[in-house]
Amino acid sequence: MSANCIASDTEIESWQPPVNEENETRSSAQQRGLDRELLIASREFAVEHRGKSWWHLCSTLAAVLFSATVAGVTEPLWLRTLASVLTGLTLVRMFILYHDYQHNTILTRSKLAKLILSVYGNLMLTPPSAWKHSHDHHHHHNSKLFGSDLGSFPIMTTENYRKASKIERLSYRVARNPLVILMGYFPVFLYGMCIYTARRDPRRHWDAFTSMLLHFGFIAACCWFSGWVTTTFVFLLPTWIATCLGTYLFYIQHNFPDAKIRDGDEWSYTNAALQSSSYLEMGPVMHWMTGNIGYHHVHHLNAKIPFYRLPEAMQALPPLQAPKKTSLKIRDIIRCLQLKFWDEDRDRLITYSELDAA
Repeated sequence: MSANCIASDTEIESWQPPVNEENETRSSAQQRGLDRELLIASREFAVEHRGKSWWHLCSTLAAVLFSATVAGVTEPLWLRTLASVLTGLTLVRMFILYHDYQHNTILTRSKLAKLILSVYGNLMLTPPSAWKHSHDHHHHHNSKLFGSDLGSFPIMTTENYRKASKIERLSYRVARNPLVILMGYFPVFLYGMCIYTARRDPRRHWDAFTSMLLHFGFIAACCWFSGWVTTTFVFLLPTWIATCLGTYLFYIQHNFPDAKIRDGDEWSYTNAALQSSSYLEMGPVMHWMTGNIGYHHVHHLNAKIPFYRLPEAMQALPPLQAPKKTSLKIRDIIRCLQLKFWDEDRDRLITYSELDAA
């Protein structure tokens, strides 16, 4: 696969999934053929409508600025709070445009779009180099059992956890603690995207320094001119909402009860999209706020499909119409957050209590 996280025409033509045994079964050969056909069919939707892309960018940016302005200048506390929450939710949608731009899916070669979205990415502690590096790695290694967990939440098998040292167990428990999601601003964005990447490779990820400078400089400027209260409603609370929801969306779309984790010859790009990436059931308002990222199985099949064409692709391609599902209902959120380990014997993710019972 290319660095842009989806098979190109040449790669699709030469694509051959790994063969588990020397004597290949007819069914596995047929499955590989179907996977190849699905990849080819998805290319029909991997075409940007330039006018739509600009409309979505401009309207989303306008929505962010409008709600932030209301949060900053109105008097009633309830209205300021509502506007602040809406600003946070619209920032999530803005992130999806930034995300698609980083995939080279929309508004490529536009200097104006690059300026707008680069400012957004740096302001929101997702410097372009660090985000693209980790996210490209995630697409190449989605739901692989072993290897680097760069760009994703770590997953241990029950056997590996039993063999791990106390320090390794503690580190793993911390990494998958729900507080990491709730406080995603600090561990995921400020530390993971900026501080850690800047320390690891300062030359490659120099924009991590730029991102922190812009982010905290903006906060300081807001406080200087408007005070802490206005800064909280205009930027701090929306940023916390956006980072918290963004972290949870990333978690839930690969950590749900029916997810399948594979490795080696058992892993394939198509199966990782269809079996290890969820469809998040939401209403039309939340689908708008989250930029259709709930159609995550479609996105992982072909990251070149613009976010506004993901529903269209799902409706047109039958293999995408029976996805693994989850939702934002409280019981589903709790159920997903309880999943901690991959049990190879049960072939599913399990909880701490299930591990102890075993």
